[in-house]
Amino acid sequence: MAALAVVAAFLALILLAAVGLVASGWQAEVGEPYARPGFMGPAPAEPRQAVPVPQGPAADLSDVDPLAPRYEEWAERASRIESSEPQRAATLPLGGDRIGRDVLAKAIKGAQISIFVGVLAAAVATAIGTVLGALGGFFGGKVGDFLEWVYNVFTSIPGILLIFAFAAVFGRGVGTVVLILGLTGWTGVYRQMRAEFIKHAVRDYVRAAQAIGAGRLSRVFRHILPNVSHVALVQLSLLVVGFIKAEVILSYLGLGVRVDQVSWGTMLSEAQNEMLLGHWWQLATTTAFMAVFVTAFSLLTDALRDALDPKLRGLE
Repeated sequence: MAALAVVAAFLALILLAAVGLVASGWQAEVGEPYARPGFMGPAPAEPRQAVPVPQGPAADLSDVDPLAPRYEEWAERASRIESSEPQRAATLPLGGDRIGRDVLAKAIKGAQISIFVGVLAAAVATAIGTVLGALGGFFGGKVGDFLEWVYNVFTSIPGILLIFAFAAVFGRGVGTVVLILGLTGWTGVYRQMRAEFIKHAVRDYVRAAQAIGAGRLSRVFRHILPNVSHVALVQLSLLVVGFIKAEVILSYLGLGVRVDQVSWGTMLSEAQNEMLLGHWWQLATTTAFMAVFVTAFSLLTDALRDALDPKLRGLE
């Protein structure tokens, strides 16, 4: 239940960010460059006592410098412009980046992109792997041979090269990243689900369903699939974690989200250079957000697997 509460909080947060209620101004330069984490701001400096300077007669420099009469006017105008500009904060709750953007707002907005990419791409890959694994494991024959050939083609190419190839063809963007990861990450799910369907296809409850007239697709999706759904959930949780990491790699290499968007991957890419200057807060914030969500999501899917596993429920 605690993991469910954390995941629900993250989902509510990214929903609010998507509609613009929170972190809508993540691009605003609200703080000084590399503003340190803090809530109170720096201590005010002690006022200095002005040292009296003896004033002599005003000298007329107009003959030497024709612009001298306008210096005072320009100085007054510059002071008015400076006073009208918004003041940047010297500290922010979780610090600022190199141009003064709020790291907390960036982390919330980055969660919207990274979690969306990770969860949706994992759902796409799990759906593809489950359907193909069910068809290959249950039907076998030429269908199984063809799907095994497709599986061998995908697994014979290194995964990172396959991702780069799809990225070069489809370009950049959130939808593209989801499509790339979904089309390249289904092989592990297919292997697991195919083995489960081969095992369950000859069990008594499936033969009983066949005896009472259940069709092939009914046996696959109504009888066998609910009994192997815990395997798909485990694979889903693993893929979410892996796809969030893959999004980080793609964004770091310039093949992920667009330049005008932010994700946990782009934040980690920026934090690498900031760490060399001793500015650690963007890296720490992004890592903390990722660790909390990934841990809670893994615990939640483990609990769902235990709840749906027929062996643990005593149904088998």
